Amino acid sequence: MGRTITICSTCKISSIKQGIAMAVEYDTLLVKKGTYKEHNIIIDKPLTLLGDDYPIIDGEEKGEIITIVSDNVTVDGLFIINVGTSYTTDYAAIRVVKSENFLIQHVVLEKLFFGIYLEKSNNGKVYHNKIVGDAVDEYNSGNGIQLWYSHQVEVDRNIVQGTRDGIYLEFSDNVTINNNRSSDNIRYGLHFMFSNDDIYTNNTFENNGAGVAVMFSKNIRMQNNTFRKNWGTASFGMLLKEINDAEIIGNTFEENTIGINIEGSNRINYMGNDFINNGWAVKVRGACYTNTFKNNNFLYNSFDISYNSKVNDNVFEQNYWSSYTGYDLDKNGIGDVPYRPVKLFSYIVNRTPETIVLLRSLFMDIIDFSEKVSPVFTPDNLMDPNPLMQKVK
Repeated sequence: MGRTITICSTCKISSIKQGIAMAVEYDTLLVKKGTYKEHNIIIDKPLTLLGDDYPIIDGEEKGEIITIVSDNVTVDGLFIINVGTSYTTDYAAIRVVKSENFLIQHVVLEKLFFGIYLEKSNNGKVYHNKIVGDAVDEYNSGNGIQLWYSHQVEVDRNIVQGTRDGIYLEFSDNVTINNNRSSDNIRYGLHFMFSNDDIYTNNTFENNGAGVAVMFSKNIRMQNNTFRKNWGTASFGMLLKEINDAEIIGNTFEENTIGINIEGSNRINYMGNDFINNGWAVKVRGACYTNTFKNNNFLYNSFDISYNSKVNDNVFEQNYWSSYTGYDLDKNGIGDVPYRPVKLFSYIVNRTPETIVLLRSLFMDIIDFSEKVSPVFTPDNLMDPNPLMQKVK
């Protein structure tokens, strides 16, 4: 491998740009502690840019800070601040353009517009970075980690907060997003558009404008994530729009206005999820077919399922419902009476939101009871025929 070139204020080479110009392929640039006021740093050959004790690169709000246009580049251990803000150009702290085999790790980014922006770049890793924005409005803020036409990328163990969308994917396939924490972002913690065959697991999405939006994509696997405290009039843990052939397994949806909001999404397997203390656990807004809800826990939600159609071919089977009041005479762990999760009151609230003030009133109990006895407004086949008597472990 190459040699190591040391950069520091008193060294022969005192700027990163100078170091890159001097380096040959596969050299390591070791940047010593200090502040380097540089922007528009272009890495155009295979190099490792390595910080010693987190040197600060200060872009002085003049534009993009680091742009990678070569394969086999590693950026490791830097503290990057003051990206330029623009209404015409998406300036990023680190941008990777048409490159392969990149690694961006142990980097701290603050005072940013876009954080890490991958553009038509494949087979790379964004690992263990901390991205802290101070976004106030959508129109003048960027995303924390953005992938655009980038495939086979691993996004792992990053902390993203205070940006527009924490992590954003567009036209990016075979991406894995694991063990990240995305919180306090203005819009979404994670946002997918037109991206297929992606997996996200063990992430936490907390206190975002809304948790996660997955749109116009297929074959997405979402497992063991936590969606928490995404509150507000239009907030949800997860929004699914035009999603097909997906798996949503072992996730926790806790204290969201809506746990999952579903539109035009088909053949999705919802299994082993916990819906706890949400306003609505699951809100189905039409054109959703052949989905299966099995072995989920619905615990203390104001409404378990909300439905705006008379037609139902989705399957609800062997879920635990905290508001189930049936009995189990043969002691086989399955309730002897089917459970109807759609309450007439949730149908009324969908039509006339102001009626929510009647929640937990005697009036509500009476109309829900009458609908349970003879369904008129809710699909008569929408029921869990085998509700569980014990929570799913």
